Amino acid sequence: MADQKHIIDDKITFRELILRGKGWLTFFRSKTRFIVIAIVVGAVLGLAASWLKKPKYTAATSFVLEESSGSSMGSLSGLASLAGINLGSLGSSSGLFQGDNIMELYRSDNMLIKTFLTPAKDIDGQLLVDRYIQFHELEDKWGGQVDFGKLDFSLPREDFSVEQDSVMKELAKLIRENELGVDKPDRKLSIIKVSNTSKDEPFAKAYNEKLVENVNQFYFETKTKKTAENLQILQSQADSVRRVLDEDLKEYAQLQDKRPNPNPLMQRTVVDAERKQVDIRVSSSAYEEIVKNLEVAKINHRNSSPLIQIIDKPRFPLEESKLKWYVGIIIGGVVAFILALFYLYITRLYQANIREE
Repeated sequence: MADQKHIIDDKITFRELILRGKGWLTFFRSKTRFIVIAIVVGAVLGLAASWLKKPKYTAATSFVLEESSGSSMGSLSGLASLAGINLGSLGSSSGLFQGDNIMELYRSDNMLIKTFLTPAKDIDGQLLVDRYIQFHELEDKWGGQVDFGKLDFSLPREDFSVEQDSVMKELAKLIRENELGVDKPDRKLSIIKVSNTSKDEPFAKAYNEKLVENVNQFYFETKTKKTAENLQILQSQADSVRRVLDEDLKEYAQLQDKRPNPNPLMQRTVVDAERKQVDIRVSSSAYEEIVKNLEVAKINHRNSSPLIQIIDKPRFPLEESKLKWYVGIIIGGVVAFILALFYLYITRLYQANIREE
């Protein structure tokens, strides 16, 4: 019974809730001066932050990507069994970068690091990684862990030390998580937008341009790699058969020169010439088939090449993102107001409960 009475006594009625709210309101009103001073201080700090905080610049490139759907190679025949080449694969399109996979390629360590190690004319030929370390002041921030004075990023990537690779991976992670944006403005369209935000305007523009250039070049080469290899094999076969045909024609001419006035009753003397004519006909037929299939392969190679057309590219001045002075005042004042109320609330609870004990 005592426990039940204790529970009933602890219940708060609606009237008591109203009275407590009025009490807190009266208390906060009595501290109006303190609250106003806190709001003014917060607004001043917000204004100072808007002046002192460096602006960020965004460089963006948008391009349309049209992938080839491939074409039929049913018209190619004859040489496939002769040369052992799978010509049907010439028109096939790889699904490696279909959909959103190319967007992940932009976020890969390989492409980000490759771009970091590229010099840019917008920053006087300086390596982008050196520029990034410079304006982010990483020599001071990471000085206890990394000695940048001993790291030469102009070396080939294969000659990098473990420490250099670790630094590059960390830089790629930073730019991927904090500065890089890759998306499709409209999921129904084949338009991709790649943006890069940085405190250094020349770096933002240079890095964005080099990243798009590196990724699109890698994409193009990979997309056409299979058809290019098969085209190279066909071209090699054509050159080889042509050399054999030229040699047969030369030998046939030499045989003809040895017999300027052949005796029609002596058939044995024309056997070598007729044998060489057979070789010429075989080589000519093979060469004709190769040339035919080679031209078709060239057409399919062009058809399999993706179309990448730049729509917009970054130009100076870049889009600037900076905290407006009036926004800084409002944010600083609101934050200070909330902190002042919280401080007064905690202070009163401390005085009412802990000190009384």
